[in-house]
Amino acid sequence: MRFRDAQREDLDAIVALLADDELGRVRENLETPLPQVYLTAFDELTAQAGNRLIVAVEDDEIIGCLQLTFTAGIARQGLKRATIEGVRVSRDVRGSGIGQKLFEYAIEEARRGGCGMVQLTTDKVRPDTHRFYEALGFEPSHVGMKLMLG
Repeated sequence: MRFRDAQREDLDAIVALLADDELGRVRENLETPLPQVYLTAFDELTAQAGNRLIVAVEDDEIIGCLQLTFTAGIARQGLKRATIEGVRVSRDVRGSGIGQKLFEYAIEEARRGGCGMVQLTTDKVRPDTHRFYEALGFEPSHVGMKLMLG
């Protein structure tokens, strides 16, 4: 298995991973071809410094993904932080350690990028995911809130 930055031609596989759970089924749109919104989002993401879409690849198949974003800040004495989101591992390989390796890679990339903290949010309805993150050393420290704008 190897990790790399996603390429535009990976989007079908990435969106399929995002759609393959109870929440993603209603959030994502798996039309063929993919709706333009995904291509536009990918282009914007990859053009933004400090924003990466990372995939886990095994035998030329994408089996996992996450987005890693670096944010400079003034708070905490100028602490730069990394945010991990959009995490998915293929249903076929869940429980085999792929997720842990993907996170280890992302955390090391955050260290290399000068970050002093890695943060994430997770949906309340995913207790198994919460346990996974806690086993990796993440602590539930804040209440996350969202305001949808459209």
